[in-house]
Amino acid sequence: MKLTTKGRYAVMAMADLARFGTGRPVALADIAERQEISLSYLEQLFAKLRRGDLVKSVRGPGGGYLLSRDADDIRISDVIMAVDEPLNATRCEVGSPKGCMGNSSSRCITHDLWAELSHQIHLFLGSVSLGDVINGRVATTHPGARASDQQPISNAAD
Repeated sequence: MKLTTKGRYAVMAMADLARFGTGRPVALADIAERQEISLSYLEQLFAKLRRGDLVKSVRGPGGGYLLSRDADDIRISDVIMAVDEPLNATRCEVGSPKGCMGNSSSRCITHDLWAELSHQIHLFLGSVSLGDVINGRVATTHPGARASDQQPISNAAD
């Protein structure tokens, strides 16, 4: 499983908008420049984010985009889901009668493991807001995410 460019760029762009859009519209060209993302790609993403009611567009001189609500009220999972980013660690397609094992309807032996991983990812991303990201509260809120807190893995051969 891998978070694709679409989801990563959407979160980066929304974090940029949250940081630099303090009450005023932000032009996509400015976000594109700061985040080194193609402007045409951002336009596609923001069309989906607008349909997902996460941003509002402002037309005219000085126009651009604003968050539709406070950064603390927008979850990272909302952003990823708005751009149709699947975060499923299983090989099964959601809603499909096919199982993990190709043509059969049976599930692979590790299906429950990957399904639980998907669930934990959704829980984590649902617990983090854009406000957490731009204010550096992710590591504080989720200490397991900090590299300094991680325990080294010992090698049995040592």
